[in-house]
Amino acid sequence: MIVQSRPFGQRYAFVVVAVIFLCLLIAAGLRSAPAVMMLPLEESFGWRRDVVSLAAAIGIFLYGLTGPFAAALMERIGLRRTLLASLVVMSGSTALSLLMTEPWHLLLTWGVFSGVGSGAVATVLGATIVNRWFKTNRGLVMGLMSASAATGLLVFLPLLAALAQSGGWKPVAIAIAAATACLVPLVWLLVPERPASIGMVRYGADADDVPPVPPASQGNFLTHTFSTLRRAVGTRVFWYLFATFFICGFTTNGLVGTHLIAFCGDMGIGQVQAAGLLSLMGIFDLIGTTLSGWLTDRFDPRKLLGVYYGIRGLSLIYLPYSGFSSTSLIIFAVLYGLDWIATVPPTLRLSNEAFGDRSGPIVFGWIVAGHQVGAAAAAFFGGTMRELQGNYELAFLIAGMTAIAAACISLLINTSRPAFEPEPQAA
Repeated sequence: MIVQSRPFGQRYAFVVVAVIFLCLLIAAGLRSAPAVMMLPLEESFGWRRDVVSLAAAIGIFLYGLTGPFAAALMERIGLRRTLLASLVVMSGSTALSLLMTEPWHLLLTWGVFSGVGSGAVATVLGATIVNRWFKTNRGLVMGLMSASAATGLLVFLPLLAALAQSGGWKPVAIAIAAATACLVPLVWLLVPERPASIGMVRYGADADDVPPVPPASQGNFLTHTFSTLRRAVGTRVFWYLFATFFICGFTTNGLVGTHLIAFCGDMGIGQVQAAGLLSLMGIFDLIGTTLSGWLTDRFDPRKLLGVYYGIRGLSLIYLPYSGFSSTSLIIFAVLYGLDWIATVPPTLRLSNEAFGDRSGPIVFGWIVAGHQVGAAAAAFFGGTMRELQGNYELAFLIAGMTAIAAACISLLINTSRPAFEPEPQAA
């Protein structure tokens, strides 16, 4: 193998982080796009809101389900190949949606293909980069990359909402397809496979550091992915983490990310103004998630999760009774925004503590799949409740109560001893 040198020494890891941050940001924009497309699609095609919600739910579900397989595939065929292929699928499926005329076209492009494509450009990608490129400061870096979802809201939603309001849903699809395509050359040029590919070691590691060899790098990656799941589901800590992350997805991008703009529309608030509210959440989540990463390096992650889920639950219960005035919505945006994705760094740390650096990323991938199953359930649940009741009030109240339940579950997690023994490395 020819080792290609890069500038900045060990700090080149932060160049990789910057490119991956952009990838995660664009993927967050793609996944949030159905929120601003919901009303234009309803106006253009006459499709009911639960139909559009179903497409969003399928995309979110596959986005999560793809994660653990993507984590193993990154070890088996390479991170760069997996990431580049995913970006091509994301861009192609979004562009293909410009030709859709039937509901099943929406389900196929914005549901199936974009869900599978973006599934590799998700939280599990951030976890893989953190474990591969960093020996120290993992919580902080994971916080920064997790905040990319919030930054995606901050950067994309006002723009996408303005495009949707002025030109309908097609300019939104064009913008997402173009932005995703622009990432391909950046990844190709700036993201090496691993530190050893450029003659370096992980950031914060000694010169003789030898990273653990993931079992997925040998043998059948599908077999290993399911084998890791089989071993993980026999542990209590896995189910606690899975349950809390299911609720995390249910209460964030599944309900709020998909339906808040439509909820605000029901209350007489315009799309651009509602998207601005999500952007305000994005600003505070960027702060909160980065701070969460810093805190995760220093404090008990279980207690952090308890606080985050508790605040989230109270803010969701507050929203339907807030009156939707400017002041009350700002209060909601601040309280809710501070911990939108703040749960990711503590959850990743608990996963690595319980399952180790070798199996941790794949187990975390399955936990993230739980997050997206919860998000998919909420996306469909919210649309269905809106059709049945004519409003979103009960949906948000139920979500708030589940978040409070997650706060209680978080305190039961125990990682004081390994959840299972690591698999032996191949000789």
